[in-house]
Parts: sequence; C-alpha cells; structure tokens
Amino acid sequence: MEPDSGNSDKKIFGLEWNIFFSGLTSFLTDTATKMIYCIMPFFLLSIGASKTMLSLIEGIAESTASVLKAFSGLWSDKIGKNKPFMIVGYAFTTIISPLYALVFSPIHVLYLRFIERIGKGIRTAPRDSLVAGSTIGSRTGRSFGFHKAMDNCGAIAGPLIAFWVLSVFPSDYRKIFLISAIPAMLGVLTIVLFVKEAKKKKEDLPEKISLKDFSARYYLFLAIIFIFTLGNSTDALLLVKANAIGITTAYIPLVYLIFYSVSVIFAIPIGILSDKIGRERLIIAGYILYSIVYYGFGHTDTKSVIIGLFMLYGLYSAATDGVQKALVSDIIDKKRRGTGMGIYNTVLGITLLPASLIAGILYDRVNDRAPFYFGACTALIAAVLMIVFYLTKDRLKTSQT
Repeated sequence: MEPDSGNSDKKIFGLEWNIFFSGLTSFLTDTATKMIYCIMPFFLLSIGASKTMLSLIEGIAESTASVLKAFSGLWSDKIGKNKPFMIVGYAFTTIISPLYALVFSPIHVLYLRFIERIGKGIRTAPRDSLVAGSTIGSRTGRSFGFHKAMDNCGAIAGPLIAFWVLSVFPSDYRKIFLISAIPAMLGVLTIVLFVKEAKKKKEDLPEKISLKDFSARYYLFLAIIFIFTLGNSTDALLLVKANAIGITTAYIPLVYLIFYSVSVIFAIPIGILSDKIGRERLIIAGYILYSIVYYGFGHTDTKSVIIGLFMLYGLYSAATDGVQKALVSDIIDKKRRGTGMGIYNTVLGITLLPASLIAGILYDRVNDRAPFYFGACTALIAAVLMIVFYLTKDRLKTSQT
C-alpha cells in the first residue's frame, strides 16, 4: 500500500510527509538498536570478550559493511529510487536483532553485527538522499535536525526499555534482544505503508557518475571527517568507562539516555540555526566540545562529572551529526546526492575500524585514559582544519561536471 500522490504535499507538524515518516522509521529502528547497543558491551564481556575484542567487533562490523553505503547511494541515483533500499536495509535489522539471544561466543556476535550493519549500509545513503530530496526550500538543516532528533528519541526509548527489563530480570540480556524485534518490525511497516518515493524526472538522473564530479571542497571535508573519526571510536568504551568508575550495569542505559535526551532537545534548534548562520561554525564548535568531553572522560574518575560529560556529549552530537549531512547535501549536485552521501557515510564507517582498534589497544595495553586523550587530540586537529575549510570556502567553489 502506497500513499496517494497528494501525500507528498501534506505537512505533519509543519514537516514534509516523507521527512516525518522517515523520522518515525528511524525512531522505531533506533529504539530497537539502542536497546541492544547500550547493553552489548556487558553482554560481550560476560561471554568472554576483552576490551580490544569489544572495540574490534564494532569496528569491523561498521567498516566492512560501510562500503555498501557508496554503492547503494550510487545505485539509488542511477535508478532514481530510494524507498526499496530503505525497506531492505531496515528489514536486516528486524531479522537480526532477536538472533543475538541465541549466541554464546563473541565471534557469533561479530557475524550478526556484520550482517545487521550490511542493512545499514544498504539504507543509509538512499535514506539521506530521500530526506534531502523531500525538503522544500532551504530548510535542509531543519530536516536533518528533525531526523537526528527522532533517531535520538529512539535512543532514549531503547535504553529506558532495557533498564526496565534489567530491573525486572537482572543480567538477562537475551530478553532485551528478543523484545527489540517489535519496534524494528514496526519501523519497516512504517516505510512500506507511509514513506513515498521521492521520484525524479528522467532528465534529472545522471548518465554516469565519476569521482571527478565532486568538488575540491567536498573532498577536503571528507579528509577532515576522516581525521576526526579516527579518534571517535565506539561509544561502547564510554559506557565501559562509566561502569568502571562505579555506575552499575543496570543504570548504564539511563546514563546513555542522558546523552540522547540532550541531543534530542538541541538537534532541531541547531539544525534550524545552521540554515541561518551556516553549517561550518556549528561543526567547529561541536569538534571543540568533543575534544573537551573526551579529555574529561580520560581525566576524571567521578560519577557526577561523567554524567555531566555525557550531557555535553549530547550537545556535541546535536551540533554535528545532522549538520554534517546538511553540509554534504549543500556542496554536492542534487543528481548525485545519493552517491555523495554514500561516499561520506563510507568514509565515516571505514574509519571506525582503525579508530576502534586504536582505542581498544590503548585501553587494554596503556590505560583507561589513553583512548580518550587520543580522541581529544584528533578532534582539536579536525577543528583547526575545519576553520581553514570555513575561511577558504570562497576559493573552493563547488565545481560539477
């Protein structure tokens, strides 16, 4: 069942039809994935994983599957469709989520994480392309801000459900895996029933796509993203650090909830602000804030300070995640949005492998402060480069062929 053609012009709470329902899909899916993610580090440790293995599993799963993001974006540009990729990609999460309840070895988790991340690789670039293509006027920042806020609302609901399950059934992680299939399934149904294809005219489809089609400004931004992400390892280590200083496992989902609550509150206002003052300034501020937060995680052993740092981490997330996607959308031709978004997401994902490996080794072989100090340094370098990016933007005009 597809919505009628008039739905594309309808507004829900002032938002375009597709923007609202793609956001709702992300809310439901993130509810499922964050139920799993907030307890996965402790489940892995309980079945024999080390800190390095924990980081490596996340890095391998994200990085290897991320190659698909570029291909799915390219393919969606060529055929002018996004919805089929979204349905298939979100279906992977629905199928894999409950299967974690059956595993008894870290290697089994790696296999499942890899397959589930393939789904993310298939859906991410076409979804971002649909969000950009469904936005009316120059409100891309607001659209991606709303999408990020819905992501994070799911990331609040998921840990809350996980906290409730662990409160009733202490350390019974497998029940959480089974329950997570419910919101994941509802997410897929939302796409099938309500998201409308952002159709493109035949003349708007690119005949061919080459790496030469993208500007120097685009590639400079990707280089900055690579440097920043090299120190932006898996959030699992933040949760392990919180647990190590005395926050009990049952309350870890609530700590994660604080981070996402702050991000939800600020994601849409910051997205709207980026439409008015430009994306670069907010990204610079976000990188500097990240550096402060990671230095704090490395330096402190106090519970109250850790909770405050998670709040600031949420503000960093609101200032960068959606705004970066909006900036990418700004500097690439609309005919190549899927490909451009795919390459961007691929760079993010692939860099997570060395980032997570470096962080895990530093944590296990140096001390529990080293990975956070490393992340603080790379974020500062990225902030400086982002300032250069901003100051030279008039010289690096977008050149498309």
